This record gives sequence, structure tokens and C-alpha cells, in this order.
Amino acid sequence: MRAFHGQMSDNQPIRRTLPEKQKQLRDLRETLASMKSHTSPALRESVQKRIRQLESEISAAPALKTGEQRNTPRPGGTDRPRSPRRRPERSI
Repeated sequence: MRAFHGQMSDNQPIRRTLPEKQKQLRDLRETLASMKSHTSPALRESVQKRIRQLESEISAAPALKTGEQRNTPRPGGTDRPRSPRRRPERSI
């Protein structure tokens, strides 16, 4: 059975947002701290490698950080919902 285009089995990287990356970084640091002394060096090294990758991705993401500031309310703006562009049709 073949996968259709865009299906998760297409071997494409999972796109994560900045908060998701930060959460994953916290989880990996916690995992590394809780590893026992007899944990295999290869496993410990792979977790450390992923931590370094996430740290570099987070530090190199100024565009994502400014995107969060763009969604903040403007000074003098109102918090009321916008009116619809088109009037709904009346039923007679």
C-alpha cells in the first residue's frame, strides 16, 4: 500500500514551533540529568547531540521571536471583536 503525498510516513521532518522546541529542550535536559551512571555512552551522546542542535535552533530563530511580538495588542487598540465584512442574509 502506497502513502499519499503529505502523509506522515513520507519521511519528512516534523516541523516544531519555538515553544515546542523549548519544551523538548527542557525534557531532554531533564532526561539527561536523570540518566543512571550505567547508561550506554552512545545513548547519552545522542541526547547531548540533540540538546546542542535544539540550542542552536532556538538561538538562531530571531524571526520566530519577532513573530510573537507581532501578535501582541497595539497601544490604543480595542479588544472587541471585529465586525464581519459582509452582512448576513436575512431570511424572509
